[in-house]
Amino acid sequence: MAAGRILALVDCNTFYASCEKVFVPSLRNRAVVVLSNNDGCVIARSAEAKAMGIPMGKPAFECHELFRRHDVAVFSSNYTLYGDLSARVMKTLARFTPNLEIYSIDEAFLDLTGMPGDVAGYSRHIRETVVRWTGIPVSIGLGPTKTLAKVANKLAKKDPALEGVLDFGTCPDPDALLERVNVEDVWGIGRRYAAMLERHGVTNARQFRDLPRDFVRKRMTVGGLHTLLELRGIPCIDLETIAPAKKSVAASRSFGKPVVHIEEMREALAVYVTRAAERMRAGRLVANGVTVWVQTNTFIAGEPQYANSAFGALPMATAHTAEILTVALQVLDRIFRKGYRYKKAGVMLSGLESFGCRQLSLLEPATLANPKGERLMAVLDKTNARWGRDTLRFAACGIKQDWKMKQAMRSPHYTTSWLELPVVKT
Repeated sequence: MAAGRILALVDCNTFYASCEKVFVPSLRNRAVVVLSNNDGCVIARSAEAKAMGIPMGKPAFECHELFRRHDVAVFSSNYTLYGDLSARVMKTLARFTPNLEIYSIDEAFLDLTGMPGDVAGYSRHIRETVVRWTGIPVSIGLGPTKTLAKVANKLAKKDPALEGVLDFGTCPDPDALLERVNVEDVWGIGRRYAAMLERHGVTNARQFRDLPRDFVRKRMTVGGLHTLLELRGIPCIDLETIAPAKKSVAASRSFGKPVVHIEEMREALAVYVTRAAERMRAGRLVANGVTVWVQTNTFIAGEPQYANSAFGALPMATAHTAEILTVALQVLDRIFRKGYRYKKAGVMLSGLESFGCRQLSLLEPATLANPKGERLMAVLDKTNARWGRDTLRFAACGIKQDWKMKQAMRSPHYTTSWLELPVVKT
């Protein structure tokens, strides 16, 4: 084991379902499920819903009777709410250590090395603080490596007696813990390698840890070897406290109904460009190009199918929504074909550069700076941040937007819209 090194993996429990419970106390002990885009399939389940045997990925229409019989609360996905609550959780965690890596929307690694006293007790304090300040329950796994912290977290979730915290480094019988973890569930292995390992009689994490290095390196490359060494307590995967620079920003959604007219497709594309450009400006980035793609629904038999994508270069690196949209609509005109029922479209902004270090054009000196455009985008972003998304928007985004994704059971945004703030009645 790596002496003295202590990493913690904090993982939000049933995150999407937990977000839905935060502002509705009556849901506290009730089964909750969250559906995918257009209310298609089950993508998140509370602990109560899992206990009922509701499977992940099950089409919602096949579960209507089950939902009704067991009084399951069903919600459309509300990614705006989930993203904001995730940010609140991560901001809370950052108070406990200067070294934090946000791994996903509901997971973060914390470096607690050198923390005085009982680290498990300190982790329980972190857990209690997060749930008190944000309403989101979390589990915490501790270990000398990222992989062992992941293992500890998985076991902490499964055993209620642990009360959400497990320190692998202080466990008297680490072999017994590793034997409880299926090899497929070890971070970095996955199904394909797990199938190969099972053919060699390796079914749990302890058996994998005890394999010869050469065997793992030969069959699973250096990535598998790093997983092996991490299970032995030898750190191979560093904590990434500085997020890697983004190479692209994308936005896409499935339509609530098939789109057949280019006018509706133009509206949808304008919305996606707006979303992608907002995220890019939030990161102080500019793009050099835009890719647009469209596709029909391949799951409908008998319908003509079509999918295509194309790239358009921007005259100069920019984060101005209107400038990007002009090129994106030109690209759409090149790939859109009449006679098809489109299910999905999207946009990707690429060739990202830092706003302060962007490469300027020598051929078009008049376009080297656009202070009016930059001020306009700043006003747009500040207004929408204060008063809610789309308070100000481009006319190209349309008004009715009949093509929008179905969200018949979406909960209020609560934390990001003045019009949807929780109301307390006394």
